[in-house]
Amino acid sequence: MCERSEYRVAQPINATGRVYLTGMNRTALLGLLMAGLLAGCGSNVKFQAPTIPAPLLEKIPISVGLRMPENFEHFVHEEKVYGREQWSIDLGRSNAALFEQLFAHMFAEVTVVGPEDDPQLLPLHALIEPSIEAFEFSTPDQSNTEAFAVWIRYRLRVYDQSGDLVSNWPVSAYGKSQTTAMGGTDALQRAAVLAMRDAAALVIMKFDEVTHISALAEKSAAASGSPVELPADETQDTEVQTTALEGPQDEAG
Repeated sequence: MCERSEYRVAQPINATGRVYLTGMNRTALLGLLMAGLLAGCGSNVKFQAPTIPAPLLEKIPISVGLRMPENFEHFVHEEKVYGREQWSIDLGRSNAALFEQLFAHMFAEVTVVGPEDDPQLLPLHALIEPSIEAFEFSTPDQSNTEAFAVWIRYRLRVYDQSGDLVSNWPVSAYGKSQTTAMGGTDALQRAAVLAMRDAAALVIMKFDEVTHISALAEKSAAASGSPVELPADETQDTEVQTTALEGPQDEAG
């Protein structure tokens, strides 16, 4: 519920000692009351960790480290919708859960690297460091529609065994959910989950093509003089179950 705010307006008193409101005082009082209502209202949305359906693809046969920023464990986006209300969107560790699940589906071995760990001391072919650069959303009132929309921009940095940056890839994702199918905060949560799945689908389809991370295993083998096992047919098309990852589309209801 909205917090109740108290406002006092200087009001003239007539000869009987009673307070009466002039047109100007009525206008001022209404303005203050409306301001109090808007300032006291707010929406708090808290997310559960999303799940990523297992895609049908062959894992890249390398060992990667996954190092996530601190805010991935408790990411909170706060925004004042102009003239309306304050939103607090607590994504919790949903971003961390997203990339843990995603890369577990994509690579032969994934090691979560903590802030105190030295990746160069671990048996890794590459280190992946995701971050979130922007989180934006729109409400039905802002878009004059019956939908919430969410935009998320991630950045994926890939480092080789020597700690050199070899790829720096921005990933933009979008999700949209109708309020006619569910309540306001539920629709916003749904839009954010769809945006995360949109990002997951793009990473699954394009990650190796953009970052060339699989080549780091060959580079590591060349440096150590040991062979690396690769899939028998490197030219074979990989089937990607994109239909399981809901993309940026309107929900039918």
